[in-house]
Order: sequence, then structure tokens, then C-alpha cells
Amino acid sequence: MIYRFRVILDNDTEDDVFRDLEIRETDTMEDLHNIITQSFGFDGMEMASFYVSDEEWNQGEEISMFGLGEGTDTTRLMNETKINDIVHEAQTKLIYVYDFLNMWTFFVELAEIVDEAKGADYPNLMFVHGQLPEQAPEKLFESDDPEGFDDMDEDMDIDTYDELGFDENWN
Repeated sequence: MIYRFRVILDNDTEDDVFRDLEIRETDTMEDLHNIITQSFGFDGMEMASFYVSDEEWNQGEEISMFGLGEGTDTTRLMNETKINDIVHEAQTKLIYVYDFLNMWTFFVELAEIVDEAKGADYPNLMFVHGQLPEQAPEKLFESDDPEGFDDMDEDMDIDTYDELGFDENWN
């Protein structure tokens, strides 16, 4: 089967930027990463990760390019994970982050599952809409919003260590 995805740049501009692409369900997440980077004109040399997402686009389990932990790292790797192990009719949304320095963030959604067309090459870039801006759109994080972030609980008395609930001789 062929999965058709719409990959949308997460930006707050008036212009939508997205790509529609097709890929075999049995290809790897690394193959999906490669067609996304190529379709948006990236060189593919930066770190990237997919994140399983729910219906509200909340970030879940990571599928990484490389294992960064030692020994007991349970992070799935793109080159070892087939697309249909992550994405299917009941789980259609992913978040894709490319270049952790610039945080290019994309919403990836399974739009359709179709039969493979005879003679077609996959992966296949089907449709291009909009141009990628020169810089990644800025993200507003909770800590960037002075109204929505309280870095210090005003009711907490830091001079009263007994109320903090830990043993001061723990070490």
C-alpha cells in the first residue's frame, strides 16, 4: 500500500507552505525523512526527529535519527522503524522537527492510503505549495510569554527549608 502524506510547515504567516508526497507503507521513517528534506530543499545534514502525535498535535514518542543514550536507550531509530509500525488508520499524525538549532517544525498527516500504481516510482513528490521562508518561523514557548509563565512561586518561602520536603543530608 502507498501512504499519501501532507507535510505542513508550522508557521504563523499568511502563506501556507506544504508538500504532498507518496511513500510505501513498508519504507522506513528514514525514507520519509529523506523525501521531506528533499521536498523542502534542505540538504538533509542536520539532526531530525519524528514525534508521534495525537489529534491535538501534542508531542509524544520520539523516533530519532541516532540513538543518543547509552546501553538501555529505548528510543526508536528512523532507519530501523517502518512507517506502518508508527502510522496507520488509527494513528495518522506526526510532528517532524528538522535542525534542532533552527527548529524547523512540520505537521505530517496521513491523508490517504491507496494501492501502488504500476510503473510508479516511490517515494514521489505529488504537489508543492508555497515557498519555505529563509529562516525557520519563531516559536513562542510558555516561558517566552511573561503573562503565562511564573518562574517563581510567590507564596514559597525559600528561607524555610523544612517545608521543601527533602532531607538536607541526602548526599
